[in-house]
Amino acid sequence: MNLVYLESSRTDPAFNLALEQYVYDQMPRDRSYFMLWQNDNAIIVGKYQNTAAEINAAYVKEHGIKVIRRLSGGGAVYHDLGNINFTFITDAGVNEGIDLQAFCIPVVKALEHLGIHAEISGRNDITIDGQKFSGNAQYVKQGRIMHHGTIMFDSNLSVMASALNVPKDKIESKGIQSVRSRVTNVKPYVKGDLDIAGFWSVLKTYMVEERHLEQHTFTPQEIAAVEALRDQRYNTWDWNYGRSPRYSIQKERRVEGCGKIEVCYAVENGVITAFTAYGDFFSGGEPEELAQLLIGCHPEEAALLAALDGVSVDYYFKNLTRKELVDIILQ
Repeated sequence: MNLVYLESSRTDPAFNLALEQYVYDQMPRDRSYFMLWQNDNAIIVGKYQNTAAEINAAYVKEHGIKVIRRLSGGGAVYHDLGNINFTFITDAGVNEGIDLQAFCIPVVKALEHLGIHAEISGRNDITIDGQKFSGNAQYVKQGRIMHHGTIMFDSNLSVMASALNVPKDKIESKGIQSVRSRVTNVKPYVKGDLDIAGFWSVLKTYMVEERHLEQHTFTPQEIAAVEALRDQRYNTWDWNYGRSPRYSIQKERRVEGCGKIEVCYAVENGVITAFTAYGDFFSGGEPEELAQLLIGCHPEEAALLAALDGVSVDYYFKNLTRKELVDIILQ
């Protein structure tokens, strides 16, 4: 089966995940595909994860980091322009089980051309000196496999650590939790001066020339179809947050002039199903009255602000604004 080289010229994570799915679902199945792509600042969560339990929501919002759910399982990963992603799409063959290592071997061999000794480690990692620089995951359906992985060449590891450093609120969820590992970039192990563009070129050259790949350029019609899929799925709150499994959150915050506030709420099928508040704040009414306005809402800023529009939050939580309450719920 011929192997075709693809690449994305965009860094929009929602577009690129839609592009992966388009190739998987729509492009001819009589060939296999290898694609290189990059995302600007983003957290990509696994299909079966609870998004709220994987991200530092306040940090993500402050730094404009996009959060997108992918089709495959596994843990959450951070992408930025110091990272290159690779995707293999091919037939599963007689065994449709998850075999991650076979698709990691080309990356290891490509790094050998740079004089870097990398190893496949554990269930889905590639490491240098015992430190992870590549995480991998797979999606298998109807005899077809999509394998994708990260290659951290010169990623901002401090941003990654902060974005994935979930505040120590109590979150109970049936979602699959990420396993945090010691991580590194590839660049410190490269001899000479090689930037991310040069590293992309090394990967492309190894795959295209040494493995004799054909190359395909996406047509305007194909791009339009990808954009439609992006807007229908990967740019939606329902897919990225609402598909999280049932979970409950308990948060405690102290607000100057108001006091300690502890909020507890449950989310199921993407909406708040229960909400209570405790603390040493002063209140002119029962917070349960305000809770009735929040039940049935998506736990996202616009929906919560709309539900509380015209409500005097200060009446229920003395010296607390509507925006501050929403921030406590979400951050």
